[in-house]
This record gives sequence, C-alpha cells and structure tokens, in this order.
Amino acid sequence: MLGKNFLDAVTQLAEEKNIDRKVVMETIEAALAAAFRKDYGTPEQNVKVEIDEKTGKFKVFDEKTVVKELDEEMEKREREFILLADAKKKKKGAKEGDIIKEDITPDETSFGRIAAQTAKQVVIQRIREAERAAVYDEYKDKEGDVLNATVQRVEGNTIFMDLGTAVGVMYPQDQVRGENYAVGQRYKVYIREVKIGPKGPEVLVSRTDAGLVKKLFSLEVPEIYSDTVEIKGLVREAGSRSKMAVYTEDENIDPIGSCVGQKGTRVQTVKAELGGENIDIIIWDEDPVKYITNALSPAKIKAVKLDTENKEAAVEVEEDQLSLAIGKAGQNVRLAAKLTGWKIDIVKEGEEKDEKKEEDSDKKETEKDEKGAKKEEKKDDSKDKKETKKKDEKKGDDKAERKAKKGDKKSEKKTDKKEDKEKESK
Repeated sequence: MLGKNFLDAVTQLAEEKNIDRKVVMETIEAALAAAFRKDYGTPEQNVKVEIDEKTGKFKVFDEKTVVKELDEEMEKREREFILLADAKKKKKGAKEGDIIKEDITPDETSFGRIAAQTAKQVVIQRIREAERAAVYDEYKDKEGDVLNATVQRVEGNTIFMDLGTAVGVMYPQDQVRGENYAVGQRYKVYIREVKIGPKGPEVLVSRTDAGLVKKLFSLEVPEIYSDTVEIKGLVREAGSRSKMAVYTEDENIDPIGSCVGQKGTRVQTVKAELGGENIDIIIWDEDPVKYITNALSPAKIKAVKLDTENKEAAVEVEEDQLSLAIGKAGQNVRLAAKLTGWKIDIVKEGEEKDEKKEEDSDKKETEKDEKGAKKEEKKDDSKDKKETKKKDEKKGDDKAERKAKKGDKKSEKKTDKKEDKEKESK
C-alpha cells in the first residue's frame, strides 16, 4: 500500500510542475511491475500493476489475451497471450479476445517497502524528466526571440542568465566587449539556440547576434512587426556599428523614417538597449549599383563599376569622401561588402584614369624596349654573320697557303731528284 498521503503529494507535485498526473501514475505502475518481475516474477508472467487512486492500494496481475492459436509475431511475445483451451480452464465461458487476469499480489509486508521506495524514485525521476521536457519545449519555441534576463552568476568567461523558468548560458563569443555583466544586471538577450545537453536542456543566449538588432526593431517599429516594412539585410560588429537594409512596396511609407521614428525616438531606444551602438539604416535596392551606393552611406559616391563575373565593385569617390567611405579601420566598407555580398574597392576620383595613363605609358615603354631589343638582335645577327664570313675567308686562305706549301715541297723534291740523276749520268 502506497498510502493516500503519497497520492496527494503526487497530485500536488504534478500541478506545481505542470505534469500530467495520469502519466505519473502510469509510470509508477510500470516501475512497480518491473520491481515485482525482478524479485517475485517468472519469465512466463505478463505482470501488470493497478493502483487504486482513492486508497493507494495496489494489486499485481498476470494479464493475458485469449487467442485461438499463436502466429509468428505472437510467439515473440508469448507471455502476453493464452490459448483459448487453457483460458477456459481458468475462466468458464472465456472467448477469443478476452483479457484473463490472475491475481498474483505478494504479501504486503514483504513487497510493500520495495513498492514504496520504487514509487518514490519513479516520481522524482519523472518530475525531473518532465521539468526538462517542459523547459525544452517552452524555449525551443522561443528560438529567435528576445527575452529579459538577469545576470545570475559568472563562472570564468561564461555568464549565466536567469530567464525566469530556465537559466540561459552566454559564452564569450556571445558577449559584447565593454559590457559589464555584473550579478543582478538586467539585459535583453537573443535566444540563439536551445539544445539537449548531458545535464538536460541548454538555452544559449547572445548579445552579439545580428538577430538581436532585428528583433529589437521588430518590437519597436509596428511597420516591421506587421511586415509592411521588411528588413532585407542586417550586418553587425557588436558594440560598434550595424548596417540594416529596409524595403517596402507601399509607396506611401518611408521605410527609413518608420525605423527612425519621430525625432529619432525609435532608433534611439534600440541604440540605448545596445549600449549606444551606431546603426546605419539604408534603402534596399535590387539594382546592385544603387544598393552598393546606399550601403556606403553616409559617403557620397561618384560612380560604381561592376565586375559581375567576379562579383567585384570599383567605387569612385571624391578625395574628401575617401576616408568616410572606407570608415574607421575600414569598418564602413567592410560592413557594406558583407551587407551587399559584393567585394568593394574604394578608389579616389581620377585615380583610374591615372592608372590607365600609367598603363598606356608602360605599354609604350615596353613596346619601345621590345623594338630596341629586336634591333639589337638584328645587329648581333649581322655582326655574327660578318664574323662567320671572316672566319670562312680565313679558313680559305689557310687552305690555299697549305696547298701552296705542299706544291713547293713537291717541286723541291722533283728538282732534287733531277739533280741526283744528272750527277749519276756524269
């Protein structure tokens, strides 16, 4: 017997934790059945436990369904079934489909203590699981929303935020540099992700996500909330600057004016929530030239030349607008490039013409050098030919000299022979 007090406690806990009491009772019955099988049951028994919710008393049954014969599927769960012939022995008039229950409740003195302990553990476990499931379901639906949060504690570089019914975790990459996350400090946070961790549901919150700016404008500007004005793009360097592209099909509505508000009240509210972060609001345009021009505001653009193949844009500005277009440490052009999706190169007015002139002069110089080199090559060739000719002539002269010498030697030999013959005849 579990006792009425125990059941009353289950009812109260179920209401407090928003858990279905019926589900808790079914879980307790399943746990008691498992405990009985472990200590008292036999393999052929199909143990079921029923609890009387008024008195707290429970009974254990061996519950079986009557069948004419067992098929292959039934044979795998044989303990759940009983053949019709055997069922008639236990219950007269039994027919196919009936449920035969045999009371196998053990002595309460031996099983009562085990039952109470098992039921207690099941309730505690079930409450934990239900709480985790409730937190996960509640905050999973809030992914992408902005909630008020209070800094609960700081552990190293990680901030834990009290969200009311759950604790949000803010990792270093989600924290804005320069913000002081003191315990008790209140902030609006963006629900970045909700996932199941080893210790239950984990709610990841952020102060750096671009979605925070988007959601704050949605809460502050009715035209955005109602989708009359659409945020087409938003990029952010948290704590410093954001760029937001807006668009509307309604000609009677000024999308930038809607976001700024009367005397800047709307945009100032968002900026205050972000700790004074600068926000540039521009008009989105499907024409890349106009979109890039708008994205580089507040700089005034003279011309934009597109390389659609490489998705690159050369933007020409006057000299006094150059630093404004690039921005501090290149921030303005960097955010504009992220927003538009184009690689943007800022050039001073007239710089391209000068570059072309330099290129032309370089080409001319190169051509001159090439011509000079060709002339030199020709000169070298003619020089080589002359030298070759001289060498050939010299070779010819040498050959003639050698022949002449050979002729002289032969004539000398002949003369000597003649003289010898004359001497002999004398």
